Amino acid sequence: MTNTIRYAAGQSSLGPFVAALSERGLAMVAFDVSNAELRARFPEADLVEDVAALQETIARLAGLIDQPETGADFALDLQGSDFECRVWNALRDIPAGTTATYGEIAARLGSPRLAREVGEACAANRLAVVVPCHRIVKKDGSISGYRWGVRRKRALLEREHKARLLRPVSAVPHGTAEI
Repeated sequence: MTNTIRYAAGQSSLGPFVAALSERGLAMVAFDVSNAELRARFPEADLVEDVAALQETIARLAGLIDQPETGADFALDLQGSDFECRVWNALRDIPAGTTATYGEIAARLGSPRLAREVGEACAANRLAVVVPCHRIVKKDGSISGYRWGVRRKRALLEREHKARLLRPVSAVPHGTAEI
């Protein structure tokens, strides 16, 4: 049985992107993808361009790219090894506006020596912004590579950080704190 992948292109503030949807959920969100690259990512699938069916998904993704701190509630079709899927799920647990290192993610997974493999899983991520590999930084806190360009990674992190700073803080009214 052939797997059908429906896809459509969209525009965002960070440039053009393509979303691909399988029967299980969102299988790809990627910037600057050609039809040849799309076919290479899903070589066994029947690819069907379906702008009408993905119209709402494209709009939601464009909104997420503009405001990555809002989070994404999409059904996902994570297509990777068990380790990659564990990494991608750990990335989804990083709060918007914060970052983690490759080593921290490896440690969270119980394998602190697998930081390099965490980096490889980030590079294999097909779901830009939805699986937020842009929140991963080097051990010294500097921005490292990003599959869709460091400029985009920096912009996403700046948007999330700014939104986090603008969020109201729940403060204890003056004089009510216990000492």
